[in-house]
Amino acid sequence: MKHFNDCPIILDDYLNYLLTIKGRSNLTVKEYYYDLKRFLKFIIMRKKLFGYNLNSDINSVSILSINKRDILDIDITDLHAYISFCDSNYNDSTKTKARKISAIKSWFKYLHNTVELIDKNPAEKLELPKLQKRNPVYLTLSESERVINSIKEEKNEFNRARDLCIILIFLTCGLRISELTGINIESIKDDKLSVIGKGNKERIVFLNENCIYAIKSYLQLRPCTKNTTALFLSSHKKRISNRSIQLRLKKYIELAGLNPKIYTPHKLRHTAATLMYKYGDVDIRTIQSILGHTSVATTQIYTHLDDDDIKKGISKNPISKLKI
Repeated sequence: MKHFNDCPIILDDYLNYLLTIKGRSNLTVKEYYYDLKRFLKFIIMRKKLFGYNLNSDINSVSILSINKRDILDIDITDLHAYISFCDSNYNDSTKTKARKISAIKSWFKYLHNTVELIDKNPAEKLELPKLQKRNPVYLTLSESERVINSIKEEKNEFNRARDLCIILIFLTCGLRISELTGINIESIKDDKLSVIGKGNKERIVFLNENCIYAIKSYLQLRPCTKNTTALFLSSHKKRISNRSIQLRLKKYIELAGLNPKIYTPHKLRHTAATLMYKYGDVDIRTIQSILGHTSVATTQIYTHLDDDDIKKGISKNPISKLKI
């Protein structure tokens, strides 16, 4: 059992429930931890508990003394007040606001439905902000080729082989950055790559010939180390970090003459999915399986069409061929 710093038992139990029973990733649980800790700090200030008030520095507020009685005293107006507080003090995007509200709703649902510690759920009618649907940002095929070619300018042979391997896996397999850094040598069997995705769910992704060739070339240069079985190593012979990959990609995006603020590792995931749909003659369910999406609705953003596709579709309409 893991214990979280500065957490009352009522919150610590919930975070461990997410980790052990629900199988949420460490990263997801950490986000819940920070979001709910800040929420409880605000509640303490608003309710003037333990000598704090709304003029207190929220960073100095301890939530360790909060108990079940304090939780029972929370109502929907307190939740609305917290959202208003966040709007006034933090430059949260709609997506971030939705995440914070979702964390609160999930916690109260757990307290009410799962462990039955409270007899009413104050967050039941708390509304989530409407997220604007946007088409994913992605590299075109020619832009992807420019990024791949830019890796050739890396002078260090080990870095060049490793980075080519990483970029190819991003662009062809559509992995999340945490999934990629989590790959171990034993994760690869022939043309199959075992990936641990969100919620610690395992899925199999197939590697194409370019990926297999790049991996074999990289493994010839990868230093032998007993300390880790990680596939991708840093210059310190340790598992490469998410941050290191972000910086390496930024370098190659710039060398390709593209904007590194736009094209992040997650945009390469968008690129893989979009190119698969556009050129691979695969259906949405196949892409859902490759990306590890729980819901096909999440995958449907990749079925967007560019202007050329729309024009082509309109020109193929049989009505356009009629003589009028």
